[in-house]
Amino acid sequence: MTFKTFDSKVLDTILEKMITTVEESKHEIFEIGERCRQDYDALINELEEVKATVAKVIEQTDELETKSKFARRRLAEVSQHFRDFSEQQVREAYEKAHTIQIQLSMNRQRELQLRERRNELERRLHSLKDTIDRANHLVSQTTVVLNYLTSDLQSISEAIEDAKHKQEFGLRVIEAQEEERKRISREIHDGPAQMLANMLLRSDLVEKVYHENGMEEAIAEMRTLKELVRDSLKEVRRIIYDLRPMALDDLGLIPTLKKYLSTIESYKGSPVITYRHLGEERRLPTNYEIALFRLIQESVQNALKHAKATEIQVKSELRKNSFIATVKDNGVGFDIRSIHEGAFGIVGMRERVSLLNGEISIHSKIGAGTLVIIQIPMQLDLEKEKR
Repeated sequence: MTFKTFDSKVLDTILEKMITTVEESKHEIFEIGERCRQDYDALINELEEVKATVAKVIEQTDELETKSKFARRRLAEVSQHFRDFSEQQVREAYEKAHTIQIQLSMNRQRELQLRERRNELERRLHSLKDTIDRANHLVSQTTVVLNYLTSDLQSISEAIEDAKHKQEFGLRVIEAQEEERKRISREIHDGPAQMLANMLLRSDLVEKVYHENGMEEAIAEMRTLKELVRDSLKEVRRIIYDLRPMALDDLGLIPTLKKYLSTIESYKGSPVITYRHLGEERRLPTNYEIALFRLIQESVQNALKHAKATEIQVKSELRKNSFIATVKDNGVGFDIRSIHEGAFGIVGMRERVSLLNGEISIHSKIGAGTLVIIQIPMQLDLEKEKR
């Protein structure tokens, strides 16, 4: 399959490069926008200064035009009554009119230059404003792209990784099934099969004892054979019960749990197992009963195999919208951070809970025992059931 050859880390590397490139581009666009803002602010200040200068130059030009009118009028008067004025007065009238005319011409030229500068600044400000707006828009767009890359696209990698985990889990389920078949085969071979073979030998022995020693010894031997048959039947029932308790179909989850836990306690000898149920004892949908039984069974088996506990407390509670189960032991506990390493049973429990849209949480600390909390949502119309 594809998952065997595709390395999701390659996709992660590509995504990281894309994200880095987009982040760098976003930074560069932001820097361009900032420089444009600085230039914009500087041009605004310069434009204000140019406008103030233009206003002052216009005011000076108006004053010079007024002065020029008086100077021309004075010059016309002097020219018209030339003989009534001295040479000095005539020369002063000409020089003053000329000087004012030169100043007026220079002021008009400066006003023209300032107006051109003002128009140029306004054009540049308009262009910078467009650049700043585009930079802001591009920064917003790159932010959206970054969010997309860091969330939606990365979920692709997570989905691929999750699919790989599920594939690996499926393979491990198959392996576990094969191991379970081997275990059951060994149990049947070492238990009931050996007992049946021994029973066959004992039956031959009964016949021999009857012929050689009489009826009384034959009956005693048959009693031994009867005990052997009883033990064999008990062992067969235990194996069947471990595979699937028939009481689960007949009685439901709660009675089956009570019987299973009491059987386990008596079979194992220790630790002490206590069970308490809160809420109504009623039948649940078959798939829920099977899944919940297996989840509690796996939690208890983990405590029996690994916890070295002296006491295991199992509690279940049926609510209107959910079923909650807890399994608590006073065993050695473990480091939660290593829960994924080889914890196939826990992985299987999480898969079962996920199929039922539920939640499972495991709390443990070395030397402080373990607590497993399972919560499965379900819609139960308890009032309708009662009516």
